[in-house]
Amino acid sequence: MANSFSLFLLLPLVFLGIIATATSDEYTAPEEKMTHLHFYFHEIYAGANVTTMVVAVPPGTNSSFTTFGALVVIDDMLREGPDPSSKLIGRAQGLVAQASQEGSALLTAFNFVFTEGEFNGSTLAILGRAKLSEPPVERSIVGGSGKFRMARGYTEARVISSKDGYFLMEFDAYVTHY
Repeated sequence: MANSFSLFLLLPLVFLGIIATATSDEYTAPEEKMTHLHFYFHEIYAGANVTTMVVAVPPGTNSSFTTFGALVVIDDMLREGPDPSSKLIGRAQGLVAQASQEGSALLTAFNFVFTEGEFNGSTLAILGRAKLSEPPVERSIVGGSGKFRMARGYTEARVISSKDGYFLMEFDAYVTHY
């Protein structure tokens, strides 16, 4: 009986030792990097070539984005500068929901898809609450792909202008990634 009990205790210890030895030298985590990105978010919400579309509003309301429960899909432009003709570096694609009955607090879930420069082909996944009247608007970076694989961090945004069907925000993204 004592012999089988000793064997019962010894086998798991031997097994753990083999696993620890086999895996300890096989993987070295890459060094983390910190990247600061600065760009401008350009949205066309009226007129030709709109980049935002109201896709759902609560029954019995108008089609306004400011109505609680409204859902909007975006495919906005990310540019190097505030000028509409500045270099296009990517797109902001995702969903915005009017999530507050008391004011204009938004739930935002979108990807920054980079199409130019050092981060071409990479994405950042952004999630968070946005109350545009209380700058800076801070959102979480919850993931990424390409050069931003395993990304985490945050963004800060400030509204520059909203007039004549054109909405402009300045963004700073602080990204930790591999």
